[in-house]
Amino acid sequence: MEWMIQVNDELENMADIYTSTEMERWQKSSIYKVPARVTDLNTKEYIPQAVSFGPYHLGKKHLNQMEEHKHRALLHFLKRCRKPLELFINALAQVVQELKDSYEPLDPVWKYDTPRFLQLMILDGCFMLEILRTSTSVLDDYAPTDPIFSNHGKLYLMPYIKRDMLMLENQLPMLVLDRLVHVENNEAKDKEFVNNLIVQFCSLSPNTRISKMGKCLHVLDLHRKSLLRENHRQKSRQRKSAGVNHAIGGDEIIRSAAELYEAGIRFKKSTSGSLKDISFTGGVLRLPVIVVDDATESMFLNLIAFERFHVGAGNEITSYIFFMENIIDNTNDVALLHSSRIIQNAIGSDKAVAKLFNSLSKDITLDP
Repeated sequence: MEWMIQVNDELENMADIYTSTEMERWQKSSIYKVPARVTDLNTKEYIPQAVSFGPYHLGKKHLNQMEEHKHRALLHFLKRCRKPLELFINALAQVVQELKDSYEPLDPVWKYDTPRFLQLMILDGCFMLEILRTSTSVLDDYAPTDPIFSNHGKLYLMPYIKRDMLMLENQLPMLVLDRLVHVENNEAKDKEFVNNLIVQFCSLSPNTRISKMGKCLHVLDLHRKSLLRENHRQKSRQRKSAGVNHAIGGDEIIRSAAELYEAGIRFKKSTSGSLKDISFTGGVLRLPVIVVDDATESMFLNLIAFERFHVGAGNEITSYIFFMENIIDNTNDVALLHSSRIIQNAIGSDKAVAKLFNSLSKDITLDP
């Protein structure tokens, strides 16, 4: 039997699992297609509505209009930096296999057509850099009436682009942005330059303090780390309040905010914005402030998906959502957290916020 011979040959030549290319393959992946078993619960929250980045959604009819603007952004980028396109192509060509390996899966069309893949990375990478810069400063080489790179575009289109940039299937490897900036600035920019642009772009506050983020895989990974970043005082508080679960309702059941309040527990906002900054001391439960708006559901679903599919990412966002879903049972809980200035409601009714948190936790797996 031909198949039996093939399997026996493969088995004989199979390398040890810890030295095999199989293990290396999984280590390199960081951008994933979200399977139907997950997306079926809320399909539209995983599909970009304004712009595609990377190969997964390129060519979709509703996104094609933005391709013209990508090419235009590339021309502005090249003219401003006064560097030939060849330099950028060569810089990405040196790491092209690493870029391809970031996508799991990657269609054979992209695997074997390297020039086309490099074109995609450069077009999308330059467009993303122009978006990041426009949102944080003024690029004066675009017309005041520009539909994307103008104050008008910042007001009406940027929120949709930002939402799309935080979707797991719509990521670019951070290496693309770093290499483009590296060539553009003759290697003069700090390693945190791109990280800082992204933190400012994703932040709701223009006065956000920026700390060193270190090596990040892509925009979604960096945003996740920025939501979880700690300070030394916070770490100290977390050690002191390690028994928070037991103290407020046991390891298996976390009571709703209203029930906790009736039991004498009071709510205050944490001193930092980190989602890990949750503590319980002296009858006071401190929680980080969260702004709930039209992009919140999509952002958290994609962060949860990233933790779900990227081995080693951690499960802090998933744990936070699970915790919040438990203490938010209905509108009374939302109203209580809102009055404590923990929830900032930008989507309307308290009922909508309660429904959002209850839906976010569907089908999530929590590490015990």
